[in-house]
Amino acid sequence: MLVKLEHVTKTYGQFKLDCSLNLEEGHVTGLVGQNGAGKSTTFKAILGLIKPDSGSVQVLGKDGGQITDADKMRMGVVLSDSGFGGHLNIKAAASIMAASYSRFDRERFLRQCTEHRLPVDKKIKEFSTGMKAKLKVLCAVSHEADLLILDEPTAGLDVVAREEILDMLREYMEAEGKGILISSHISSDLEGLCDDIYMIQDGKIVLHEDTDVILSDYGLLKLEAGQYDSLDKTYILRIKEESYGYSALTDARQFYQENYPSLIVEKCGIDQVETMLIGGKRK
Repeated sequence: MLVKLEHVTKTYGQFKLDCSLNLEEGHVTGLVGQNGAGKSTTFKAILGLIKPDSGSVQVLGKDGGQITDADKMRMGVVLSDSGFGGHLNIKAAASIMAASYSRFDRERFLRQCTEHRLPVDKKIKEFSTGMKAKLKVLCAVSHEADLLILDEPTAGLDVVAREEILDMLREYMEAEGKGILISSHISSDLEGLCDDIYMIQDGKIVLHEDTDVILSDYGLLKLEAGQYDSLDKTYILRIKEESYGYSALTDARQFYQENYPSLIVEKCGIDQVETMLIGGKRK
């Protein structure tokens, strides 16, 4: 197990994190939620940047307090406020990486920067948002890390730049024993990359599901008032009043398609499931 959190709590004023999640080798796990839901706090707890009030954190098979500098070299990290000083260029950044990580491959790193159209002699402060994002990810995967922790690595990027970064991550996962924990507000990125998804709301995990199951089994029913009253609600997870009646989230889309052929039953993606879990009511 690369990461294991068991009821990790942290309180800031009115906000309280209480999070449990696992990241297995060979898996890409997504963490989604609204701003302020607890994603960044969870990442900071994993990285040892904050001390939890209670609960246990295990990273790379060790308790959080036992992580050594050698263990940290096995981790690649992208945070929203991380990065190199704007006055540096990529060659200078490579020198810093080489001094920091024993397994950093300078030549491969510089070659990949060139392949991704990053000018090695230009100051980083002159880079576009997409260029800075690609540089962060290339740094994270350049020292043979076994674990990547990525907080919104594709935020603010156009579709081409996002796909380049996702391709980097897919290539990284081709090696055995690797794992990625990633957050993103762009559900299509996660749907095409992640093996499983955790949804966090108000500091608590409200759903953990395989991505394939979300895309294949979950659905959104569009119901008039009379249809809702006569509906078998066994497999309804959340309901929401609408101008036409109700929308209802289910994890058994096929059941309602087969047993209620007159109903409108739409497929769900991560966005729709998250919206209903946050805005809908229990049946």
